[in-house]
Amino acid sequence: MTNKAESTDWREGRRRSAHDAIIDAAWSLVSDEGLAGLSLRDLARRAGITAPTVYAYFDSKNAIYDAMFGRAATEFAERMAEPFECDDPREILTASARRFAHFCTNSPARYQLLFQRTIPGFEPSPESYAPAVRSLALARSRLALNGITEARHVDMWTALITGLVDQQVSNDPGGERWTRLIDESVAMFLTHCQPIQASRKRPSRPTRAKGIPT
Repeated sequence: MTNKAESTDWREGRRRSAHDAIIDAAWSLVSDEGLAGLSLRDLARRAGITAPTVYAYFDSKNAIYDAMFGRAATEFAERMAEPFECDDPREILTASARRFAHFCTNSPARYQLLFQRTIPGFEPSPESYAPAVRSLALARSRLALNGITEARHVDMWTALITGLVDQQVSNDPGGERWTRLIDESVAMFLTHCQPIQASRKRPSRPTRAKGIPT
């Protein structure tokens, strides 16, 4: 029984290692050629295997994209969850935006797969998408610490920060023309949203009836 279990574990470990090696090669390939440049023939060549071997682990190109998405989403969730040295909610939100921008601009292909619909017909599986859901929940919690809880303001936040990143990746790769605006943009966002939130939470004053002293 023990030998059978060990044999099963060994086979599973070998399969996982081969699976990960293919995904390593896939990321290497798209970093050079772009996401649309992922070819199973080129992938097999880069991984040092044959194309039929690739199909032994992935039944389609979208299955490869899904595994790539899952890995990237996990890396993103882990990076965004790392603690900050500061305690102030405003500073944490700003630092979080900077961290997001750095993660995305460090690998445009990874950014495109995670945050843009670059691959026609591709949708990540629930399992691969789960880390992205956790990341959004974390972003919501950091916004809430700053008094930002309305859904439309959360949408505004994601549009603002990803918009800066998109401009940077598209129009100034390797530079900082748009990412240098992050601190100013966060300040602008909070200036706009916080007074609105505060006014909605402020209790209304009781109406004073005429002729009745209070």
